[in-house]
Amino acid sequence: IISEANGFREEYLKIMFNNLLSCLLVMHVTVFYVSPILQVISLDLRSNFSKTVGEPGVTAKDDACNISEEIRYTHILNRVLPPDIRVLAWAPVDPNFSARFNCLKRTYRYFFPRGDLDVTLMNTAAQRFMGTHDFRNLCKMDVANGVINFQRTILNAEVQPVEREITKQQDPFQIYQFEVTGQAFLYHQVRCMMAILFLIGQRMEKPEIIDELLDIENNPRKPQYSMAVEFPLVLYDCEFENIQWIYDHEVQEFNIIHLQQLWANHAVKSHMLHSMLQGLDSAEIPTGLSSDTTIPWKEIKPPVHNQISALIEGVKARNYKPLMDRPKCEGLESRICHFVRRGRIELPHPLFYAPAPQPSFLFSTAV
Repeated sequence: IISEANGFREEYLKIMFNNLLSCLLVMHVTVFYVSPILQVISLDLRSNFSKTVGEPGVTAKDDACNISEEIRYTHILNRVLPPDIRVLAWAPVDPNFSARFNCLKRTYRYFFPRGDLDVTLMNTAAQRFMGTHDFRNLCKMDVANGVINFQRTILNAEVQPVEREITKQQDPFQIYQFEVTGQAFLYHQVRCMMAILFLIGQRMEKPEIIDELLDIENNPRKPQYSMAVEFPLVLYDCEFENIQWIYDHEVQEFNIIHLQQLWANHAVKSHMLHSMLQGLDSAEIPTGLSSDTTIPWKEIKPPVHNQISALIEGVKARNYKPLMDRPKCEGLESRICHFVRRGRIELPHPLFYAPAPQPSFLFSTAV
């Protein structure tokens, strides 16, 4: 509860929280299968000043004064949010600003252990995603919501170790990341791209499979395959033009401590599991029909490095079937006709959603 002494009436706090909740609900739908590190939302909120930071006629001295005397948005909002959602910073913006449509580019990262993957081959294959392509075979086609244009531009795509300065020769527990930057993305696009890279890394498919999937003329229908799971995927960064983020020292310190505590909790658990695996390496395993001869598990050939199986949806088939030989999903034209018949969409239909009314404040959040 925010008291009158803090400059907030209870009614205004309810309005502000309801506005934030509405944005978070929209954000939840968007990122239900993504863990955003830096998500951006926009809200209409009250200010202590008629002119805000960055507006014409506001001097640098006014800026400093405004920041120090402005409402402590991040502090107040974090007091009413659940602990796994934190507002990190805020910024004043033009009333016509859209957190969605004014975003210049977005960067996603998908984390995974090396296991027995050929990460060099995966990185080579990832370069094939770059450029402007039709990604209908590398996403879930969301035709029911009016998305019928699947052309997107990928600015950068690479597979690299998270800690690049540390070289761990063939360490199956070393963490890698697939980092992809683009202007916009389709529903489940990154998870589908990652699933194909996993197949290439396991040498089940060649890098050229990406070119085939992007060749819509010869392959207009998506072959059936399982996506990569959602939890390693994070929205890592959103880039905007001329946005000056404003941080509150007290809020920043609280967020840092909170994240350090979360890291300590998960890092310790991860190390405990790794120690358990190392302990099992010394177990003596019979080498054949006779139990008289044994060797340590760590000397068994080929070694068992099956971490990646935890990152692919569904059950792994006993016999692998090449991707282009599998049954195909329903084509785009067929889906459009289906939803037109059901009255869900009309033709011609906009390629994207119409922008919602635009607010005037911007918030950077972590979920």
